[in-house]
Amino acid sequence: MANEKRTIWQNIVKKSKKILAPMVDQSELAWRLLSRRHGADLCYSPMLHASIFLRDARYRKENLVTCPQDRPLVVQFCANDPDILLEAVRLVADDCDAVDLNLGCPQAIAKRGHYGAYLQEDWDLVHKMINTVHTQLDIPICCKIRVFNDVNKTIEYAKMLEAAGCQLLAVHGRVREQKGRLTGVADWDQIRAIKENVKISVFANGNVQYGADVDRCLNYTSVDGIMIAEGSLYNPTLFENRNLPVWETALEYLEIATEYPCPMSFIRGHLFKLFHHCLQLSENRDLQEELAQAGNMHDFRSVTCKLRDRFPRTENHHQNQSLPFQLPLPVFICQPYVRPSDSDTKMKETTGQKRQMDVDTTLSRRKLKKLLKHPNRCVDKKTKEEYKICQSCCNPKGAKCSFNMCKACCKVFSFTHLSDCPSS
Repeated sequence: MANEKRTIWQNIVKKSKKILAPMVDQSELAWRLLSRRHGADLCYSPMLHASIFLRDARYRKENLVTCPQDRPLVVQFCANDPDILLEAVRLVADDCDAVDLNLGCPQAIAKRGHYGAYLQEDWDLVHKMINTVHTQLDIPICCKIRVFNDVNKTIEYAKMLEAAGCQLLAVHGRVREQKGRLTGVADWDQIRAIKENVKISVFANGNVQYGADVDRCLNYTSVDGIMIAEGSLYNPTLFENRNLPVWETALEYLEIATEYPCPMSFIRGHLFKLFHHCLQLSENRDLQEELAQAGNMHDFRSVTCKLRDRFPRTENHHQNQSLPFQLPLPVFICQPYVRPSDSDTKMKETTGQKRQMDVDTTLSRRKLKKLLKHPNRCVDKKTKEEYKICQSCCNPKGAKCSFNMCKACCKVFSFTHLSDCPSS
């Protein structure tokens, strides 16, 4: 049975040239289905925390939503315990075609939780987790990794993962420290070196912003497929090398999200990325505020239609003159956002500068920083008023909750009623 499932998986990989990457709060079912409509051959779920997934039924129900059209699918977990990972994988084995161990998350929360890219130094633990799933379950296990500064260490790491039982490597060609303003350029040379030194399939991740980048990366690295993350958030038709007006893509996504609901915060985040360049225009700042306050599908459609009505129906129309940067396409066409680098003048002026403490107060520096960030919030515990109780349970209600509920109850209420709340 194991050999049969892994053979099926290898056939899936052979047909998968364009892959939607796992993205927290952004590769949910509705976005995966939109990506599949526009050429994605394979999709990954958002990263799931194996320990929470195993013990919390609500977390499982809310975070792994799928449907028959959502295949082939890889479910990604972060974990640091072989037994917990094994049991979590058992729960999803019938709902996906493979599972993935996240070895690439570079965020601070991954460092605190000891998972993701912060397992790069714990090779024995990584080997044991992969090998446990590989030897005890039929479902194939894959890994998504980041590279080391030393290419030889990267190759050695990849070979260790292959020996442990990893069936596919998705390689993000950046080191752990390359994130945020330090993201920089992914190293395709390292990805090519991995492909040349392992026998399993390899996906490349990084530097794919336009349709032409897919073929360029395939030719340069000789990998089996291209995994696309941030580029697809600004242009979900990137998989088929198209650039549509942002409102067309947004309305299509909203249609899918109506049929397959997700938290309003996910939808708002997607629309902010799709409309990013349009909302930089001074004449559209009102729509930026309106989108930030939108709390239901009607509001999201309203903002989308208003944006559409502000632009003429021609792709030859360039309204980029009021932007502080140049775009290759008209501002209302889906295209990537290029993150400013350290060479940016403004970045140089602000990097390393601390917020000035001009307020005369007896509060500690920590409380003062909170006060400057949230001027209307009480930071002095002596004068802080008592919490009110959630109307659904005995926990304190959220300070900003519109439904007078605690955070957990508010999240469930918002999800089931397709509504939104500032606290969620």
